[in-house]
Amino acid sequence: MKIIIASTIVPFIEGGGTFIVDWLQVMLRRAGHEVEVFKIPFHSYWPEMYSQMLALRLFDLSAACDLLITIRTPSYLLKHPNKVVWFIHHHRGAYDLWGTGYQDIPDTQEGRRFRRALFESDDLGLRECRRVFSNSQVVADRLKNYNGIEAEVLYPPLFEPERYRSQGRGEAVLYASRLTHHKRQHLAVEAMRHTRTAVRLVLAGAADTKEYLAELQDRVRRHGLESRVTISSGWVTEEEKVELTSKALACLYIPVDEDSYGYPSLEAHHARKGVITCSDSGGTLELIEDGLNGFVVEPTPEALAAAMDRLYVDRELARRMGEAGETQLELLGVSWPHVVSRLTSTLPAVTR
Repeated sequence: MKIIIASTIVPFIEGGGTFIVDWLQVMLRRAGHEVEVFKIPFHSYWPEMYSQMLALRLFDLSAACDLLITIRTPSYLLKHPNKVVWFIHHHRGAYDLWGTGYQDIPDTQEGRRFRRALFESDDLGLRECRRVFSNSQVVADRLKNYNGIEAEVLYPPLFEPERYRSQGRGEAVLYASRLTHHKRQHLAVEAMRHTRTAVRLVLAGAADTKEYLAELQDRVRRHGLESRVTISSGWVTEEEKVELTSKALACLYIPVDEDSYGYPSLEAHHARKGVITCSDSGGTLELIEDGLNGFVVEPTPEALAAAMDRLYVDRELARRMGEAGETQLELLGVSWPHVVSRLTSTLPAVTR
């Protein structure tokens, strides 16, 4: 089958939104398909989105391939009679983050008009898809709530999970993720003020802004945590991530209302490490069961500190949680053969 994978991107920025495209291309080719990838630069600044959405709509790929798989919003505006979407999130500032500190569209007459137009545009593109998949139940629930569309949950796997391994359990809890405010690395630093053991914290990832990185560094200095908190700011290669994860005591992933369980959670479990997350972290709760393969705690420094201390003291518990993580991934059906099979199957039209 000739397949085109299309997704919008932010040029020169790599992350989950680009990995899912690149990895899917490789897996589809391994399954015997001819695959091309269209990565379309898209600037998510709301006054500039109108014209970009129109440009996407003018592309008709009907004669170019047998199947069009679209990923990141609003790539599903592209035209094709056999189109599916693996939906990873809305433009959240107009949807579930409207009315919060992360809202990125003004609550003005013009802003509300654009928001309505965005809703209508998404409804149009999504209704045309022969099937809508989502990367988590959280995102599927948003699609149902805002767009009236039923989505099948299709969990994204890691590219080569067999690379991850465990080399015992060290002294540090690892938080490997982009350094950005909604990932709440600042909360992890604050938690270190309340720990009662010698547990350490390693933050590893590229910073979205110099300001947030400076804030984290300042918190470490102000609280005298330099010997116990390491901030490795900058792009972390896959090899470095494998090494860091292999030696960790456990891993931390505590975003605010995340779209999915997050690649850091997968990396941890494939390395047989437990994951500490928060009760308001969204998609992580579809994977992490409190007390089984990690801890689900309240988003407070004290609760996080208690979880880290407990794993530091009880290494056998840390081991059992790591082992249970791989079992959880199997129960959720997190695998590339399953993803490829579902995306390329003949599917009915979207129901509303």
